[in-house]
Amino acid sequence: MSDRFHKRLWRNAVSFSRSQEPHASIHAVEGLRECPTCGLFQHVPRLKPGHLAECLRCGCQLARRRKTSLIGAPAAFCITSAALYATLLISSLMTLNVYGRENTVSLMSGPIELGHQGYGAVGVLVALVTVLMPGVIIALMAAILYGASRPQMPDWTPRLLTWYDRLRGWSMVEVYVLGVLVAYTKLVDLALVILQPGVYLLGGLMLSMAAVDSTFDAERIWRSRDISPTLDDHQGNLLSVAHLDARNGVIPPVKNMLSCHACDLVLAFDHAVPQEQDMGDCPRCGQILRRRKPQSLISATCLLVAGVVFYLPANLLPVMTYTKVGQGAPSTIISGVIELWQAGMIPLSLLVLFASITVPVLKIVALTIMIIGTRFRSRWHLRNLSKLYRLVVIIGRWSMIDVFMISILVAVVHFGFLANVTADPGMVCFALVVILTIFAAELFDPRGMWDAAGLNDAVADPVADSSAEAEFPSASAAISPSSDPNDMEPERA
Repeated sequence: MSDRFHKRLWRNAVSFSRSQEPHASIHAVEGLRECPTCGLFQHVPRLKPGHLAECLRCGCQLARRRKTSLIGAPAAFCITSAALYATLLISSLMTLNVYGRENTVSLMSGPIELGHQGYGAVGVLVALVTVLMPGVIIALMAAILYGASRPQMPDWTPRLLTWYDRLRGWSMVEVYVLGVLVAYTKLVDLALVILQPGVYLLGGLMLSMAAVDSTFDAERIWRSRDISPTLDDHQGNLLSVAHLDARNGVIPPVKNMLSCHACDLVLAFDHAVPQEQDMGDCPRCGQILRRRKPQSLISATCLLVAGVVFYLPANLLPVMTYTKVGQGAPSTIISGVIELWQAGMIPLSLLVLFASITVPVLKIVALTIMIIGTRFRSRWHLRNLSKLYRLVVIIGRWSMIDVFMISILVAVVHFGFLANVTADPGMVCFALVVILTIFAAELFDPRGMWDAAGLNDAVADPVADSSAEAEFPSASAAISPSSDPNDMEPERA
């Protein structure tokens, strides 16, 4: 946001001294797509409903056509999600009965109780991703579908679509559902647990929001958005935007092209594009255009180191203390896994072990290998590392299961001397590990691995042997025009 604010100030300043008539031209290239994982530009065919296109080099999904209607299906599920969400806010999740004394927990009870115990920051985090963010996501989707249904799409629609893409991963309803399940299994041995309607509403909200994502086709929304005839560059100048169809055989040099990180529009300049420099605002969505994420390697390294620093105390310090009739002992993450295993809940114990122990280690090790490989310009298993990066981004937030489980337990188990659960500092360290590694994965640009290996140059370096050539197709070969459908991006039902 600060970059955009400074750009507006600069643009207003230069408007008094420079003519605002377009004096140069760039091209919006149709028929090309840059892989967001490996940075390879390649042809993407017009897909039929139910088909998807994958990157030739790393297997990343480039495009997918939904079989459902553009507006009707996601709108129906969005309305359902809004109704379930509104009802969930005023419903209870479960009631715990200990020797005739009852406590009831709702969606907001956990964050409030964490604040009362002195862990307000973690309480705000839990409330943000389980209470506030799902409502924001539903409201954004409703506004996007309304704007997309208009004959002339309003200018605010692409901005909201960009924010939806940024914020969707921070709505953790599905992770919270598993946290409720783990908390329930720990409570059934303690006292009588009565599930309230909120639990079923929460499960329905999880399914309906997943249905919105599975039926929503963002690319078709972007295609219905007109491309502005001018572009504001980083110096406040206006550049005219022409159109170029790559299917006709005219392919700009790869070093002159970039793609918008928000709407995937490919733009070609008349000069080589710097890796991290601001090249202006996208003529379709208005977002800042950069070839690569700025300071990606340094930012990811700093956040990863911070995550590693908090990882050891997160596993060594207790995350909560459970007392019953005045007796109890602190519990760490691994001791919680052991308790579930000893109680005969082996699948659930394996799930918690995977989410709370394996996933953080996997993220730290994987990002470390990627950062080191980028710094040393290594070509070692780039395709597999790209797949691993996509896996890290997907599974990173599932480590929040333990934090959600503790927030539920501290809210429902507070009966004084009879039974009580309190949060401990280990929970704070663990939450920091999860958040820091999520940000590290988001800020790391996997295309930098391929750039450092010299595989995204304008003219690809010759590969020594045939096996390496098969693994890393050259950029010029991948985007060369062809009339043969077999030479185009593969489709898969």
